[in-house]
Amino acid sequence: MDKRKLTLIHDTIKQYQHIIIAPHGRPDGDCMGTAFGLQDMIRATYPDKRVYVVGEEAEYVKFLGRVDTIDDDAFRGALVIAVDTATKDRIADKRYDKGDFLIKLDHHPNVDPYGDIVYVDTTRPAAALIILDLYALFKDEYVLTPAGIRALYTGTLTDTGRFKYPGVDGDTFRNIALLYDLGLNAQDVYKHLDTRSEAFVRFKGYVLQNYKKTVHGVAYIEITQALMREFDVNDEEASSLVNELGVFEDCPIWVLLAEYEEKIVRARIRSKGPVINEIAGQFDGGGHPMASGANLGTWDNAKKLLDALDEHAKAYKASNRNAS
Repeated sequence: MDKRKLTLIHDTIKQYQHIIIAPHGRPDGDCMGTAFGLQDMIRATYPDKRVYVVGEEAEYVKFLGRVDTIDDDAFRGALVIAVDTATKDRIADKRYDKGDFLIKLDHHPNVDPYGDIVYVDTTRPAAALIILDLYALFKDEYVLTPAGIRALYTGTLTDTGRFKYPGVDGDTFRNIALLYDLGLNAQDVYKHLDTRSEAFVRFKGYVLQNYKKTVHGVAYIEITQALMREFDVNDEEASSLVNELGVFEDCPIWVLLAEYEEKIVRARIRSKGPVINEIAGQFDGGGHPMASGANLGTWDNAKKLLDALDEHAKAYKASNRNAS
């Protein structure tokens, strides 16, 4: 935690009456939890401020709130806070540069240090925990309502794989304990996240029956637009199944390849050992060492990605054999 820079962010928030929070495109639970948690904290603490969340929505965490529709004039003189967004080209609302001042709050590797204030803490396994760091530092001043508490818990829960992923440490649970002390109703969050349509459950069965594996143990599933129409699921639901392929003992890497609108192919890549974000970076992507994504464009590029990951898995397994 960088207390000096968090204090600077706190002071900047106090200065502005008009604040716009900007998540990344194709937002996940942490992105939206961070955005709505921060919005709630600022609104509850400073009722006279106008605070908006803009951009796209994530259907599975819509219980956290809905994004605002604002015109271009709303950005004039505003403080813009980009959350959970490693590179400025991923900010969903491209009008972010029309604001008066830009803050970057993120936990991904700082490959694009954009903004007037850049706060990146890669030790935090979820961006929502950065908001909790800010809250804890100024807890005598800041206020969180049940909506904000729920949002920050949801963000942390989803980005840590329910506290299973690397990066979870004692500070993670100390922050979560703070949310419980503030009155967190965790069962309400689980109720929303664990409720699925029958169509989604049937599609999950398809994924588990039709995944493939490369020679050296990269598990993967290919999901086309036609397949999603057949099972009546959307691309957000389909992509959420990436971790269903992470249970195999001989597969250190797994990938979900999905075809989005206009038949653009994207990859969600996960690992339980090999560092994968460098390979993702070779395919117009990036992310965390064990959880990354890539914009492939075509199925031909998807094949090239799988080949690169297969070689990576091969080298990883060989290194482990030599070490033992």
